[in-house]
Amino acid sequence: MPTRQLFPTHFYESAIDDPALVDDLAASAAALASEDRAGRAWSKAHGYRGYTSYASLDDLPLRDPAFAELKRHLDRHVAAFAREAGMELGARRLKLDSLWINVLKPGGTHSGHLHPHSVVSGTFYVAVPPGSGALKLEDPRLPMLMAAPPREGTFVYAEPRAGDVFLWESWLRHEVMPHAGKGERVSVSFNYRW
Repeated sequence: MPTRQLFPTHFYESAIDDPALVDDLAASAAALASEDRAGRAWSKAHGYRGYTSYASLDDLPLRDPAFAELKRHLDRHVAAFAREAGMELGARRLKLDSLWINVLKPGGTHSGHLHPHSVVSGTFYVAVPPGSGALKLEDPRLPMLMAAPPREGTFVYAEPRAGDVFLWESWLRHEVMPHAGKGERVSVSFNYRW
């Protein structure tokens, strides 16, 4: 019986092969996690197990050369993803809107969410101890399936490694599975807008 797939969901997986950059970002993340009182307070108030600069620092590429270098890499990856996803941007390009650090301690997780007001979202992985939690992606049709029987592929688990870049369209619901490993899982998440 002839069938075809319609409306694919794009997910981009690549790497930035620059160990020095990863080391610089790890050092910067540790320093900021210790110095950013507002970020630590927000993390504590919102039950974030670890540290995030999500609600406290909005200028990391201007503040730190390692984040400026990461932004240059991300700009290229996001442009490639936009082309592969068939985005018709004309003469415009997607621009970095926000970028923040996540330092997740064992037992920590991020519940399911999406990123409103953005086009492309993603994460760059700095440190990924074994067992520290995959990225769980949800079939965007799930709310409409109502009485449908279960099907394979409703959830996809992407296992990151240090140096990996994951990108997806910002409407795609995702979550970070519980950190069951040892040590801190360090990542940099970001949003791009049109």
